[in-house]
Amino acid sequence: MARKRVVIGMSGGVDSSVSAWLLKEQGYEVIGLFMKNWEDDDDSEYCSTRQDWIDAASVADVVGVDIEAVNFAAEYKDRVFAEFLREYQAGRTPNPDVLCNAEIKFKAFLDHAMKLGADLIATGHYARVRQADNGRFELLKALDASKDQSYFLHRLNQAQLSKTLFPLGEIPKTEVRKIAEKIGLPNAKKKDSTGICFIGERPFREFLNRYLSYKPGPMMTPDGTVVGEHVGLSFYTLGQRKGIGLGGIKSYQSADGSSDAWYVAKKDVAGNVLYVVQGHDHPWLLSAALESAQASWIAGEPPGIEQIAAKTRYRQADVPCSISVSDAERFSLSFATPQWAVTPGQSAVLYDGEVCLGGGIINSAAA
Repeated sequence: MARKRVVIGMSGGVDSSVSAWLLKEQGYEVIGLFMKNWEDDDDSEYCSTRQDWIDAASVADVVGVDIEAVNFAAEYKDRVFAEFLREYQAGRTPNPDVLCNAEIKFKAFLDHAMKLGADLIATGHYARVRQADNGRFELLKALDASKDQSYFLHRLNQAQLSKTLFPLGEIPKTEVRKIAEKIGLPNAKKKDSTGICFIGERPFREFLNRYLSYKPGPMMTPDGTVVGEHVGLSFYTLGQRKGIGLGGIKSYQSADGSSDAWYVAKKDVAGNVLYVVQGHDHPWLLSAALESAQASWIAGEPPGIEQIAAKTRYRQADVPCSISVSDAERFSLSFATPQWAVTPGQSAVLYDGEVCLGGGIINSAAA
């Protein structure tokens, strides 16, 4: 019987490298695919594509798999980056990793892999896939809760999940590093990337400056007092504390002389006003409900339950909530405990225990 062919995305990082080795150990015929998705300033200090390709090719050599490079820069610009800029221009805060997974890693990449005769694709994400008794495929959280990436994968559909392997889903990150060292991978100690998907780590405001039109405007408190000037609404996100430029203002000291930190609380896009508040738990930073659009359901339809759990940001613990589904595209969530800095443009991702149900893009939040 012929071995199944798996095409794995190899980024040059340790996670995808160990994934390739594990698949080979499991008896698959493994082909590595290195994706180049950004070309605008690839010679800069922030874009490490060249080094990543060298690392990926070196790993392929050690593991003993073929690897090829493929250029998805045009697809990335059209499907991910253009939407990313549209959202920022509208004063929202998008999550490029969510878009990138849906449009590039599990669409353009999957299509290309199938042309290479793949039976399955694989990535180094920390998540799991399971086929339920009813035949549907489920997306599950990784066993290593601290690394779980199901949040970024919630827009995957049945067709994509049915073709996907996540070799690291049951392995803790510490074990992945140990495997990399044990088998002598050249990138065993390479640090994890934390930048924008495929664009790398760079000064964010300076980067957006090149692509967005923006105009300064007033920075106000809820009572309408102007306390400063913002540099453009696109450059701020709700709940932001650092980089606002109000650290030295003492006019709002409490009676004991202490001065609470300032936070971005609201954007008035039409009036070009940035509202800031003092104190982490200011009422303007708390929301008991949210409205979401662009819903995506892993099962192909909304869940048939009302009581679920949700994350409104990646590093958040699951929060119990009730869901009301308006139509195939929209849903609203109500939280018993108000949530902090619920941000339009970010994803609200829904869970039933360890099963990721899907999610949507946050449109608005309410107290």
